[in-house]
Amino acid sequence: MMSVARTLYNIWYNKSGVTILLRPLTWLYLLIIFVRRLFYKIHIFRSIKLPVPVIVVGNLTVGGTGKTPVVIYIANLLKRSGYSPGIISRGYGGKAKKWPQQVRPDCDPVMVGDEAIVISRRTQCPMSVGPDRAETGRMLHEHSHCDVIISDDGLQHYKLRRDVEIVLIDGMRRFGNGFCLPAGPLREPVSRKDQADFVITNGIAGYNEYSMEYRGNVAVNLLDESRHMNLDEFGDELVHLIAGVGNPDRFFEQMRNKGLNISEHAFTDHHLFAEDDLTFNDEFPILMTEKDAVKCHRFAKENMWYLPIEIHMDNDFDMQLLNLLEKK
Repeated sequence: MMSVARTLYNIWYNKSGVTILLRPLTWLYLLIIFVRRLFYKIHIFRSIKLPVPVIVVGNLTVGGTGKTPVVIYIANLLKRSGYSPGIISRGYGGKAKKWPQQVRPDCDPVMVGDEAIVISRRTQCPMSVGPDRAETGRMLHEHSHCDVIISDDGLQHYKLRRDVEIVLIDGMRRFGNGFCLPAGPLREPVSRKDQADFVITNGIAGYNEYSMEYRGNVAVNLLDESRHMNLDEFGDELVHLIAGVGNPDRFFEQMRNKGLNISEHAFTDHHLFAEDDLTFNDEFPILMTEKDAVKCHRFAKENMWYLPIEIHMDNDFDMQLLNLLEKK
């Protein structure tokens, strides 16, 4: 599966003649997008308005752009500002037989998905996951006292009406070759971002974009989370770097820039780790993302560490978001 993903990314983010063969399918995909949005606009398809404001945090491209840390950041910002936010998500990778599912910090990531556990632990907000975001949001509002709902992803889930749209962009890869699926990585045309209230770039921002910066220098031990270690304490020792996220290369590059001597191990997004995946027949430390760590606790060893990621945003974004939310 990882090789398939790599092949697609090479096509999408590099010049490839394969895109010419795929463009007819892209035109069909664009037609479906246009008709679907039109049907919601003229009310052939019914959209649902929740009793509280809804903030959608999504992206235009396939793959990771940093939605999870942004959702965590916004939830904690709203809590500090006097709101009682709730969070909804797809629960991608979760194997629960019934949806929606309530999420708590101690839930099984196999049932509700890895990202949901990370968000719940880092925000302590009421949270529900399910494929139907409108129904998931309705249930969350009924069973909690939230006065605003944050939707992790769901930009293209038009069944749920939204009051604020936030689009994330990968500053390294941007929009690839600029084509929609399957010839390119875009879920919707690039022009769609101009309809959003905020555009956040994971990296160097362009015009009318807010830049976010990852900050994380202290690793946490999986076996004993009271043990912390600065990244520079790894020294020149080889570190096995694990990433089962949408864009593992970004994590690898960040750790390489921190001066770590790394051995890269990329897995597909939301990979369900088994102990054999992390068996390298040596005692070198293993460092992974926080999202991956929630699925590895059951077989954690002393040499396994994860890196909690914090993001820094321009204060102007905080003020603009809060001001816009007050008007809703």
